[in-house]
Amino acid sequence: MRRSLRLFCLGFLAGVLIGNATQTNVLLICVDDLRPELNCYGRSYIHSPNIDRLASEGHLFVNHYVNAPSCGPSRYTLLTGRYGVAKNSALFERARRIEDGLDSVYPSLPEIFRSNGYTTVSVGKVSHHPGGRGGPDWDSAEPIEMPGAWDRHLMPSGEWQHPRGAMHGLAFGEIRENASEMAVFQAVDGSDTIYPDGLITEEALRQLDLLIADKTSPFFLAVGMIRPHLPFGAPQEYLDLYADVSMPEVSHPKRPKGKTTWHKSGEFYKYHRWDKDPNKDEAFSEEVRRHYAACVSYADAQIGKILDRLEATGEDENTIVIVWGDHGWHLGEHAIWGKHSLFEESLHSPLIVKYPGMDRVGGRTDAIVSTVDIFPTLLDLVGLTLPDFLQGDSLVPHLENGSDKEGSAFGYSRWAETIRTRTHRLTVHDSGFVELYDHTSPERETKNVSKDFPEVVSQLKELLAERSETVER
Repeated sequence: MRRSLRLFCLGFLAGVLIGNATQTNVLLICVDDLRPELNCYGRSYIHSPNIDRLASEGHLFVNHYVNAPSCGPSRYTLLTGRYGVAKNSALFERARRIEDGLDSVYPSLPEIFRSNGYTTVSVGKVSHHPGGRGGPDWDSAEPIEMPGAWDRHLMPSGEWQHPRGAMHGLAFGEIRENASEMAVFQAVDGSDTIYPDGLITEEALRQLDLLIADKTSPFFLAVGMIRPHLPFGAPQEYLDLYADVSMPEVSHPKRPKGKTTWHKSGEFYKYHRWDKDPNKDEAFSEEVRRHYAACVSYADAQIGKILDRLEATGEDENTIVIVWGDHGWHLGEHAIWGKHSLFEESLHSPLIVKYPGMDRVGGRTDAIVSTVDIFPTLLDLVGLTLPDFLQGDSLVPHLENGSDKEGSAFGYSRWAETIRTRTHRLTVHDSGFVELYDHTSPERETKNVSKDFPEVVSQLKELLAERSETVER
């Protein structure tokens, strides 16, 4: 009965929306573990000319925050427009609910576009598993993360044999079997295809050519870059960009005192590090950060190839382009090397939007926005009615008018929840413990001021509770 209800809802939704959409294409580029470590975000030492060019032609959101500091739940919010469980398995759990008919499930972003005549294609890491499949090596026919979403969902694995191998692959087909025996970073001479993102890009270009050649329908193409995810592997030429660069000092590099969402950076420390610790070895810290920067430049180069191909065909004039980082990453701030905290560094990520006919080319918005807003924004830009189940707001007013009105971003992990406003961040642990940080002060997220400002804590707790009630548990 409930499966029939879902099918009815999908059919009804398509009936309501179809015919309202323009024929504008969508190119969504997702980048794994990308903090705002880009030249266009003020990191002048970073070589990111292609994303910077997109920012100069589009609109940059200075204060974009993801809703969860981990790949799976962050992508869940992007693709469903809703807050979900803080697990990497969130989309698989949604798929099981669909299959079992245990609950009505709202259609995903690509499902809506597909039901409105778009050809939908996913290449690389768009949902949590590259290629969107399950099984031991993430290449089984069943289960899939997003039933009914994609006409084609692809993950070229090449020498890495399967998507699981490519996800954490190093040069020339090296697969992570025992992380302690795999280098935490690497740079090897060779072409872009000696690392997995080179193959993802080649497939994305093939799919883009096919989609553009097919004049019968508009397309929704989502491409997911793996780098700069661990291990930090990129061709040597990208590391060479930073050979003579003076790396900036790590901000607030000490472990915070008291109870916080600090963690031991287990994902980073499980790799082979030659018995070095970046929290104790400044030279090694710089080395890690150079390799992260090299991975950012490598990902930027792949994105550039896709943008160049789109422009060469002339379809850029009829295509919405979004570049989105799925969450941030600590590079030693708070003595963390990784994501998963509810500090600024884990939650702050890039968001750049470009669309045909935009008036405010090169615009920037300082307002607080979040990933949950991307789903309604895309529907709004192509003229589709926004369904009631969406929990975010369209960013079109910001894109069209440069609105910097007050906003807030809700985030969560498995043990705590947080709300970020223009002036403060409040984090509440499951135990009830509270962290409050004042972003108007020099200390920002290094000093818990919750005892000094009980009225601010009370106000933000109310706002946090309103959002928390909407999370799909």
